[in-house]
Amino acid sequence: MKTDLATILRLDVPLVVVLGERTMRLGDVRDFVPGTIVELAKSAEEDLELRINNRPIGNGRAVKIGENFGVRVTFVGDPGSRIAALGTAEEAGAEADQVNPDEVAAALLSQD
Repeated sequence: MKTDLATILRLDVPLVVVLGERTMRLGDVRDFVPGTIVELAKSAEEDLELRINNRPIGNGRAVKIGENFGVRVTFVGDPGSRIAALGTAEEAGAEADQVNPDEVAAALLSQD
């Protein structure tokens, strides 16, 4: 398992930071033009949701790093949930008997 973990730890995964969500009428979306402002029902001071594979894994606050944005992590779910988020819903159901996310998480945490 040690070799498999070394390979897994080198994988790149997309991290998505959700600024906010809003439901809109399709006609309003169709009418978007450059300069359109979409108001979100979220305070600028609220935590942002961190997602891997479109599954929430934690929260953070927006920060400015030079000319870039960043996220200061304020909450991270348990390691098993983060590992489970890496698979698709179909994979999670199909391989649930083969891979235990908690065992993988424990193995990852024991790595130096």
